[in-house]
Amino acid sequence: MKNIFGFVLVDTPHSALNNAGEDAGSRTENTVAVKTIRRGRDVYPYISGQALRYWWRTTLADKFDWKISPVIREKKIAFTEANPIRYDDDDMFGYMRAIRNDTLTRVSPLKCAPLVSVLSQTPVDDFGVMARQESDAVPYEHQFYSTIMKGIFSLNIDQVGVFSNVNRTGFKNLNDDLEKELEESGATKVENMWTLPKDVRTKRITNTIEALAYIYGGAKHTTHLTDVTPKFIILVVYDGGNHIFMNLAREEKREVKINFKELERVLTDYSTEIVSDVYIGKSDGFLPELDKEIDDFKKKFSGKTIHTGSPKQVIDLFAAAIPEHIE
Repeated sequence: MKNIFGFVLVDTPHSALNNAGEDAGSRTENTVAVKTIRRGRDVYPYISGQALRYWWRTTLADKFDWKISPVIREKKIAFTEANPIRYDDDDMFGYMRAIRNDTLTRVSPLKCAPLVSVLSQTPVDDFGVMARQESDAVPYEHQFYSTIMKGIFSLNIDQVGVFSNVNRTGFKNLNDDLEKELEESGATKVENMWTLPKDVRTKRITNTIEALAYIYGGAKHTTHLTDVTPKFIILVVYDGGNHIFMNLAREEKREVKINFKELERVLTDYSTEIVSDVYIGKSDGFLPELDKEIDDFKKKFSGKTIHTGSPKQVIDLFAAAIPEHIE
């Protein structure tokens, strides 16, 4: 099972990218709070995995002309068309559709964790008023933060464009109509598994990675415009499922640090399972002390070929190498 593993840092210098709704304990009746989690007494702003996936899907539709599956609403449930042949996002992002006795489910090949602040931080309460009307001004508040967020994602290369009709939750991706459509699309079938042509699978996988260089989204953009593309990124192809980049970023004296000792350890320990070169990208001016650390690491580490550059440069280099990993 080959997976693309990614680790990212996103700079949020004045942001409110994912809101939690009304803050019941605030001074005003219409205060909007950002999403946070706690570890002990420490508070960490975060962006949910659902929000990140929404930005990713939107970017793929706008930048790469993906065919996006229409959403169908019935009473209290909503689902997509559940057609991974016709709609790129049904393949990459998965689906669950239950109509009468026809229940189709697909686990998303693309998985991601929330983006969580590396630094503990209590969000700032910003006070404002709506005063353009003739009557009294209407006060309101909202929260925002200034931090650096970390996150990981994986993309199962072997699962993209591959569908099963096994009658089991998560594996019954198809019904009879979809199997007919697959046959007409040029897909191949081996036992209970259908596989789309390699060029279709390759495009979907490479587009998904390339979209990281353009990804956009988030709340409060009219007053807290934030570039959410990664400012630091590591990419590899890994033969296995457990993500190896969980613990690369840490807080040290109120600063964000990359644990290159841990990076060296996982690249060494899992050198057999890492079946690609290692790609490390960083934006110029972001955490400038990392420039020397990356150069030193590249010179010191001999276990794998390491490619460095800006995030956009290494994303493009990595995407160009993806086809050789698609069977």
